Amino acid sequence: MYKCDVNRMEEKIKTFSTFGDAGHGGITRYSLSSEAIQARNYFRKRMEAIGAVIEVDDVACMYATLPGTDPDAKRIVMGSHCDSVKNGGNYDGILGVMGAMEVLETVAADKIPHKHPLTAMIWTNEEGSLYPPAMMISGIICNDYLPKEIAKNFRYENMMTSKSVLDPDMTFGQALEASGFKGDRRNRINPENYKYMFELHIEQGPILEDAGNEVGVVDCVLGMFNYRIKFYGQAAHAGTFPMHKRKDALYAAAQALCYLHEEIDKLGRKELVYTTGEILCHPCVHTVIPDFVNFSIDVRHEEPEVLNQVLDIVKSLPEKEWAGCKCEVQEAWARDTVYWDKKLVSYVKEAAEEAGIRHQYIHSGAGHDAQFCSYMLPTTMIFVVRKDGLSHCEPEYSTPEQCTNGATVMLNAVLKADKE
Repeated sequence: MYKCDVNRMEEKIKTFSTFGDAGHGGITRYSLSSEAIQARNYFRKRMEAIGAVIEVDDVACMYATLPGTDPDAKRIVMGSHCDSVKNGGNYDGILGVMGAMEVLETVAADKIPHKHPLTAMIWTNEEGSLYPPAMMISGIICNDYLPKEIAKNFRYENMMTSKSVLDPDMTFGQALEASGFKGDRRNRINPENYKYMFELHIEQGPILEDAGNEVGVVDCVLGMFNYRIKFYGQAAHAGTFPMHKRKDALYAAAQALCYLHEEIDKLGRKELVYTTGEILCHPCVHTVIPDFVNFSIDVRHEEPEVLNQVLDIVKSLPEKEWAGCKCEVQEAWARDTVYWDKKLVSYVKEAAEEAGIRHQYIHSGAGHDAQFCSYMLPTTMIFVVRKDGLSHCEPEYSTPEQCTNGATVMLNAVLKADKE
C-alpha cells in the first residue's frame, strides 16, 4: 500500500482556496474567470514540476500526464473541475483535481512503477454557474456516446453561444477564446487513448459522517426527473376583489405542493428525495392576485419503478381541483440511474480495505462529469466525508487528513487498474 502526503494535500487546499476567495471562508470561481485561470496556472506549475506533460483541448480541459513503462498502453485519468458555484466551498470539484495531482506527485516522489500513463485532468465548466448548463463540457466531449435525449442539450454550437448570467453580451465561446486555454480538439479525452476514469469528490451529504466512515465507495448516480408544474388563474386587485371569486394561482400552487409532499411521503421510501427549488410567480406585485405560478419538482431515486410511482402522483395534478385554477405539468428533463464500472468499484473497495480506511457503499444523488464520461469510458467515483454534510456553500469542509485518505484510496485503486 502506498500513502499520499497530508502536508502536500494541505498545501494545495490552502493555495487553491486563495483563487476566488470570497472573504467568508469560501470561494466564487466561475469557469474561465481570472480566478479559474489562476487555479489552472497553479495546476500547470505543480504538474510540470514533477515532469508531467501538459495538454489542453479545444474546450479548455487540461491534462497532465506522467508516462508509463508501456508506450502503447492507454491512459488512466483522474480528475474533476476547478470552477465553483457563487459563494461555494473550497472542496467541491477542486478536491478531485487536488486528489489527482496528489496521486501523480506521490507516484513521482516515491518512484512508484506503473505501466499505463497516468493523467490528472481539469474538466471545464462543470457547475455552469456563469455559463449554463451544468456539466457543459463533459456533455460536449461525450456527446456521441450519450443518450439522444441528453446529447441534444449539449451540442457544441449551442454551448458556444451560452450567455453569461452576469453579462448577456458575453458568450462562453468568447470567454473560451479570450482565456488562453483553447487548445487542440485532438487532445480531448477519448476511448482510443484512455482506458479508465476516476473522480474523487466530496460526498455533499451527511451519510458518511452519520455512519462514522471516511470514504464512500460510490456505485451509481441516481436516476431522476425534473418537471415544471404550472397554474393559470386570474389577476385582479388585491384590495377590491372578493375572496370567494378569486382564482389565485399562488394559493393553488401552495395547495398542490402540500399535496405532493403528503402523497409522496405515503410511499414510505426513506431514500427517496424530492425538492421544489424554483418558483416563478406573475406578476409578482404585492397589490395583485397572482395569475400564473410555475414551480419545479426534482425527484431522485435509484429504482425506476419508484420514480414512476412519484411521476404518477405528479401527473395526477391536472385532474384535481386547485382553487379554480388550471394546472399543467411538463417534463423538463430526466435521466436513468448511471451505474459505475463494477470492476473499478471493486478496486476502490479493495484499496480502502487494504488501507484500513473506514468506508461504505454509497450512491451519488448529484450529477458529475464522471456521469457523462461513463457512457464513453469505464468510470467510477470515490467520496470523501465532509463536516455536517454541507456542500455548495462556504462552510463546506473536510480535514486535510480526510482529503488525503480519499487520494490514498484513489492512488491504490488506480495502481490495481494499472496492473491489467
